Amino acid sequence: MKIYYQFKNYLETKRLWEVFVYLFFGGLATVVNIVTFAFAYQIFHFNWPISNAISWICSVLFAFVTNKLWVFQSKTVGFKALTWEFSKFLFARILSFGMDMACMYLFIDMLHTGNLVAKLITQIVVVVANYIFSKVFIFKKVEIIEEEKTNSSPR
Repeated sequence: MKIYYQFKNYLETKRLWEVFVYLFFGGLATVVNIVTFAFAYQIFHFNWPISNAISWICSVLFAFVTNKLWVFQSKTVGFKALTWEFSKFLFARILSFGMDMACMYLFIDMLHTGNLVAKLITQIVVVVANYIFSKVFIFKKVEIIEEEKTNSSPR
């Protein structure tokens, strides 16, 4: 455990801890995406667009929870705030899903690469786009500034 804290402290001093944790959980989300794609495509024999949609839904749900809790440590108060945060997350993920489908189409149907090779390449593009969306638009840190109230005596 000591090595973990040394590693974490080192990355925090370099301001790279958040990126590292994002890439770690992004890697796990990618595994969820690829495994569910392969499972849907090879076991259930769905076509690649249906398999890709199923894998996207599974990885988006996984990514929201991990990004909220562990990557960006987002704190929301109330159901309305949580719903708004999830809505922004879902909107950004729908944009990246469009990128995902376009890249898959390019690699599979136009360039004739294998399905899983196309999926691996596409996931790199998607992970980078999703980090930018999450960092800039969804889980941005909000600074709360409390003004100090002073009692001023009348002059």
